[in-house]
Amino acid sequence: MINLSKAPRLVATDLDGTLVRSDDSVSPRSMAALKRLAASGVIVVGATGRGPRLLDLCRRDIPSADFLVLGQGAFVYECRYDDSVVEMTNRSVAGEVLHEAVARIEAEVGPLRALAEPADPVRDITGDHWPDWPWPAVRLETLPRELAFTGPMVKGYFVSDAISGTELLEAAMGVVDLEKVVITESGVGMLEVCPVGVDKAAGLQVVLDKFDIGWEDVLAFGDATNDLPMLKTAGHAVAMPNAHPWVKEVADEIALDSNDDDGVAQYLEYVLDELV
Repeated sequence: MINLSKAPRLVATDLDGTLVRSDDSVSPRSMAALKRLAASGVIVVGATGRGPRLLDLCRRDIPSADFLVLGQGAFVYECRYDDSVVEMTNRSVAGEVLHEAVARIEAEVGPLRALAEPADPVRDITGDHWPDWPWPAVRLETLPRELAFTGPMVKGYFVSDAISGTELLEAAMGVVDLEKVVITESGVGMLEVCPVGVDKAAGLQVVLDKFDIGWEDVLAFGDATNDLPMLKTAGHAVAMPNAHPWVKEVADEIALDSNDDDGVAQYLEYVLDELV
């Protein structure tokens, strides 16, 4: 049973593992529910770890979004008017800081594969060879780390072939300088090292400030540890049934169905039919 008691003014949803199905699609039912929500006057925000190189994919997956929070919160885009996109904020971290971070983590857990995503969109994501990179639309270039990790960066991607993403996250938190970077894990076993002060809650705050909306009026959906800042702060947080245990612990409730069974859409249909 859904226990939300009042209509939200803003709905924020993670994409992969939450709205997007395991076959990388978004169902017509989900599309319809989000379109109805936006038409009702509720602000819709897609909040994802995907970087700005995947902006077009994000717009395809959630075309009803008024705003997109990308790169774990480093980039915020307004996309409310036709096909126009306005960048509201962007944050970067020095590549040398990421290079230092990967060295510290490797000293603790052993070899990692590491990539750096440059803030300059002309540059490719570069670093170690990564045969199972999950985003084939984004080009990778194999380069020595001393060349890859130079200049302003969106974030770094680190993965271990020996331990899980959660274990890697816990180990990294103990050795990396958290005054220089934020560390999170996006639910696919991949550690992401981002600019300090960056998370999904910080990105959403940019949107909330624009409309003078308080967190008590936010409904948020998520499944992975990178969703924790957003879910902890939202007035009402919904975890997916497939969510990480840490996410379920902080959520106000668990969606009745998974991302593959339109759990977000089902919840939003209730909001639209009963509360809006």
